[in-house]
Amino acid sequence: MKQNNIPLTALLVFYYMLIKFKLTLCFTPSSSLLDIHVQGHFTFDGNEFAAKDFGNQFHSLPWAVLHPKKVSDVASTIKHIWQMGPASTLTVAARGHGHSLQGQAQAPQGIVINMESLGGQEMQVHKGKFPYVDVSAGELWINILHECLKFGLAPKSWTDYLHLTVGGTLSNAGISGQAFRHGPQISNVHQLEVVTGKGEVVVCSEEKNADLFHGVLGGLGQFGIITRARISLEPAPKMVKWIRILYSDFSTFARDQEHLISAEKTFNYVEGLVIVNRSGLVNNWRSSFNPQDPEQANQFVSDGRTLFCLELTMNFNPDEDTNIDKVRHKINQLFNITAINKKSILISNSAVFFKPMQEIESLLSQLSYIPSTLFASEIPYVKFLDRVHIAELSLRTKGLWDLPHPWLNLLVPRSKISTFAEGVFGKILTDTNNGPVLVYPVNKSK
Repeated sequence: MKQNNIPLTALLVFYYMLIKFKLTLCFTPSSSLLDIHVQGHFTFDGNEFAAKDFGNQFHSLPWAVLHPKKVSDVASTIKHIWQMGPASTLTVAARGHGHSLQGQAQAPQGIVINMESLGGQEMQVHKGKFPYVDVSAGELWINILHECLKFGLAPKSWTDYLHLTVGGTLSNAGISGQAFRHGPQISNVHQLEVVTGKGEVVVCSEEKNADLFHGVLGGLGQFGIITRARISLEPAPKMVKWIRILYSDFSTFARDQEHLISAEKTFNYVEGLVIVNRSGLVNNWRSSFNPQDPEQANQFVSDGRTLFCLELTMNFNPDEDTNIDKVRHKINQLFNITAINKKSILISNSAVFFKPMQEIESLLSQLSYIPSTLFASEIPYVKFLDRVHIAELSLRTKGLWDLPHPWLNLLVPRSKISTFAEGVFGKILTDTNNGPVLVYPVNKSK
């Protein structure tokens, strides 16, 4: 494998969604934000929501919250405070859906900008050879998905949880099971609109203001506040084949992950999770997954072992068989061809991909999972992408969603992952695991 394409296995459990944007600003008690002309408004009371985040470990009330209606509200506020001078250490935090883990979306006695107030603006979907959508940074990814699907399109790269803002995930990375193919979300952005620390509104891309563009993407908010983004799109499938298989050996699990993300023809989504001492897990999957061999699955017992689950999906459209048959018949009539390769037919610059079950079986035959633990399901593409929200609703009804989440996100190089797994999965987690442990394989070149 080439050096510049060495895959990393990334242990990721959720992402910092909106982060603190710290500025060296001047603030005096006599200063009044009410002097700033904004189309939105400030609130000085009832701001408890801005003192919370998903991590639920830090709770700091801001002095004020800005609820902007326009990007100019954000720019005017930042510019006004900047012009007050460098004597103060007042902080400003851009808050989206508040999914940070350690208070990054909070501003103790500072100013929180409620970026979700910018959501709900018109999304502009552009079709063509290289489709994209222009959206507000305060828009939720789930809303972007539904809007783009009206045009048969969808963003290429996702996070596991879609009820997060665009600005939040782009300020971090945005990694999920598609990242090995398309890269993280920050690798699928054509253009940004950013409010800098001086309150200037700047449009940037790889060709224009490139330093700012690359600085704010994954920059943890240290170079400005993202206010709009142009996101790359691709044709959206209607359904996914969702597969789960289990391993008892981490090295075998990691090798198969690496094999799949390096293969030319592979699954659309590759992810994994660590399972510690949960004998009934396979039985719980039966509510949404069908075992390939029910008899063998009934006999499977984890015996308290640490197991590793490989989660895979293959996109497909139920009507592709019919479409390809029609295309094949027409081509036969025009060119008197008796046999057409069913795997790929190119028509009017759009590819129709036929991925029969045989292709999935071929990929699975190359893996070394526990044979009795193959579970599969077919669900709509939207339902798969929004699967964590469904779990969220269930946890909320039980009062479990708002518990503290002292979670940690790590990128572990391939050269160190076996040592890491032996120490963490083999020893520490056996006694202390109380939450999800996700393992994402990603390509460094992406």
